[in-house]
Amino acid sequence: MRNHEIDAPDQKMPVQEVVIEKRADAAVQGESSANQRPTAVRYGAIAWLVTAAALAYLTRNSVGVAESRIRDDLGLTLGESGWFMGAFFWTYALFQVPTGSFSHRFGTRLALSLFALGWSIATFATAIAPGFWLLIAAQLLTGVAQAGIFPASTKSIKDWMPMSQRSFGCGLLTMGMQLGAVTASVLTGELLGIMSWRWVFVLFSIPGVVWTIGFAFRFRDRPELSPRVNEAERRLILSGRPAEQTDEAADDVGPTDWGAMLRHPGLWLLYGQQICRAAGYMFFASWFPTFLQQTRGVSIAQSGYMQSAVLAGSLTGGLFGGLVVDWIWKRTGNLRLSRSGVASFAMGTCGLLILASWFVEDARLAIGLLTMGTMLASLAGAAMFAAVIDISGGRVAQVLGAVNMIGNFAVALCPILVGKLFEQTSNWNLVLVLFAGLYLLGGLFWAFFCPRRGIFNKVPEPAS
Repeated sequence: MRNHEIDAPDQKMPVQEVVIEKRADAAVQGESSANQRPTAVRYGAIAWLVTAAALAYLTRNSVGVAESRIRDDLGLTLGESGWFMGAFFWTYALFQVPTGSFSHRFGTRLALSLFALGWSIATFATAIAPGFWLLIAAQLLTGVAQAGIFPASTKSIKDWMPMSQRSFGCGLLTMGMQLGAVTASVLTGELLGIMSWRWVFVLFSIPGVVWTIGFAFRFRDRPELSPRVNEAERRLILSGRPAEQTDEAADDVGPTDWGAMLRHPGLWLLYGQQICRAAGYMFFASWFPTFLQQTRGVSIAQSGYMQSAVLAGSLTGGLFGGLVVDWIWKRTGNLRLSRSGVASFAMGTCGLLILASWFVEDARLAIGLLTMGTMLASLAGAAMFAAVIDISGGRVAQVLGAVNMIGNFAVALCPILVGKLFEQTSNWNLVLVLFAGLYLLGGLFWAFFCPRRGIFNKVPEPAS
């Protein structure tokens, strides 16, 4: 009996021990998850997007460098060459919204893979073009294929980056654009010295295909779809977002309310600043070397180097702009100050620096002022991407597509309007004043923009 009395409680002990052990294991696992170091898969995802932007700008900007060789080889007139180079911008502008909608529906992974293959095929078509019409067709296809890059990429930045690092991600994307543009200016010129323009474009058609293969295998549309993202990184990515918002809820918002987009006053302000900023950038990317030759008496070679310096300012602004915007947001928690305040100051100061360069006789000092100006304008670009993410909810690709579409119509018209203005006035200084005024106007648009007013609903308070 005594043994039995002792054994009876012992028969129940294993059950109690199992319960206790399970609770202990759960506690240990929870503590381990809390102390887990986040993986860095998000930076790899952003690196794929930045590389795509750089490759896109490499292929599009190389056309301008090789234009004279193409024109001479195919016997084109200056007018035909102008139409050939300008064809890109019309489809690029018109297809911003459709390709953005496609990216939203089917995901960045599929969309960007198709887009990169499309512009690679178009680049190869440029290389084998026998005449004017295939050149036009190739440029039109390039515009369609590259139109969706930035709507899709911005959506992925929203999905992959924590709120405190979104502007940094957007700044890296802007840096990728400028890196591709500067590389195109230097690399295309060097390659044209050792091979024909056709082989240059054959070479430039290859990186996009290689990128597509790697991207399709490695990239995932959202962190929860990647097995390489641990729980700590996923919590980090979600940190600071509105408490009621999840990745799935953000995407599942039904059909796009285009009427709400038309009625939203803040979106019209973003349209306005994008027109000013895009037109200003296009002046530096197109007519600026001619402006320097006419007003500063520099050689063609010198004007090319000076243009590269100004574009390098845009590259620097793209990189550090995102850091500045994120730093201000983390320090103040104020969306309007970190978006509208930064961008308004940056674009307004850019306009003042351009005006100041008018009064400076030394060409190098003037270039220094203009480089500082383009750096600030590019900083405003990082704020623009972040602001679109703030106000568009789950429709980032469509909203950014609309903003980019409006801006690229201004880009397409800018070279034409500058040429007409000079024909009417024969005064290049008026052109400089015009673009200084555009940047100042862009700063004014930003001053009235409020990122707290969402397009489809009020932007919720961030989670604590």
